[in-house]
Amino acid sequence: MSVKHAVSPLAPKTTPTLPRVAGVKLASAASGVRYTGRDDVMLAVLPAGATIAGVLTKSKTCSAPVDWCRKNLSRGKARAILVNAGNANAFTGKLGDKAVEESTRAVAQALGCPRNEVFMASTGVIGQPLEWEKIAAVVPALIKGAREDNWSGAAGAIMTTDTFPKLATRQARIGERTVTLNGFLKGSGMIAPDMATMLGFVFTDAKIPGAVLQKLLSDAADKSLNCVTVDGDTSTSDTLLLAASGAARHAPIEESDDPVLVDFKRALDEILIELAQLLARDGEGATKFITINIGGASSNGAARKIGLAIANSPLVKTAMAGEDANWGRIVMAVGKSGERADRDKLRISIGGVKITDGGQVVPNYDEAPVVRHIKGTDIVIDVDLGIGRGRATVWTCDLTHGYIDINGSYRS
Repeated sequence: MSVKHAVSPLAPKTTPTLPRVAGVKLASAASGVRYTGRDDVMLAVLPAGATIAGVLTKSKTCSAPVDWCRKNLSRGKARAILVNAGNANAFTGKLGDKAVEESTRAVAQALGCPRNEVFMASTGVIGQPLEWEKIAAVVPALIKGAREDNWSGAAGAIMTTDTFPKLATRQARIGERTVTLNGFLKGSGMIAPDMATMLGFVFTDAKIPGAVLQKLLSDAADKSLNCVTVDGDTSTSDTLLLAASGAARHAPIEESDDPVLVDFKRALDEILIELAQLLARDGEGATKFITINIGGASSNGAARKIGLAIANSPLVKTAMAGEDANWGRIVMAVGKSGERADRDKLRISIGGVKITDGGQVVPNYDEAPVVRHIKGTDIVIDVDLGIGRGRATVWTCDLTHGYIDINGSYRS
């Protein structure tokens, strides 16, 4: 069955139309693995010589597709990415490995490429064997129907409890040439930053070696998808892949610190930050998008950890949902983070209104403008530790009864 959820009130008003990326073709199809009446498989076809990089979940109970990607990413070569929704193929033992083997074999044989150049990702219910025969059966149609303009179809096919497809695009200069980056991802629940935090795919026509691509992706993911959380739960299936078709004719690139990559890095950072924010905007049951800015921490890593402690706090998140300006819960979350903090230097603001300073509430604090701010849909929390130069920004959403409604009936 396919359960329809109301579109998140935080969803963008429009869905971007992505341009073509030379050398990349996409297709979607309905395999019936779990859902009926919708596409649930996506295939991205890449040209010979395309390179790939990825970051994967650190979960110790990761899925069979994650194991497969981890095994083959070091080669840095790819001809296809196959993705299914509805079944995570996680905690499925030897049957899970078999499903990956047969699904990727079907694509490899159809394309005439090595099986280790076909990457796979799966999302959905954990613990149910994946009927790979249904996926293999639609591979011929996927390859025949692959087009350069099917970005929205591909993004829609990989959704589970998502209420809208999440896509973004950027352009960048490499030397005298302009290259394109397109990306899409899925994620709404079981979202917590332990890289990766969902299924996400970015494609570019740049010609970048796999090892360089890996460094660029790891750095960009650390500033974006590792800074978003919905519910504090890390999935077994999280996969983020970046593929480069190599179709663009720019100067050769050999090192990740090559000056010609400055603008490409900017574009990659921007596209992943935009996609990360869309995850929080589609958080299950979300009604508020929350940005948490941390400054004055002992290090950037400490700042991020403190930000995530606030972002993952059920007490903070429910206060925001209930439009209760209970800033004491932020104090609590900072204190529990395990990072260095000085109570008497902690400064907290919400919506630009200073609330605390010098270890106590500021004189003549007026809560009214803070309440007005949190009654909106976009909330900004600023915290300054006052002990160093570490900074980070983290994105999350509120926690409502809608989250319980969605997850209490996920398998039924």
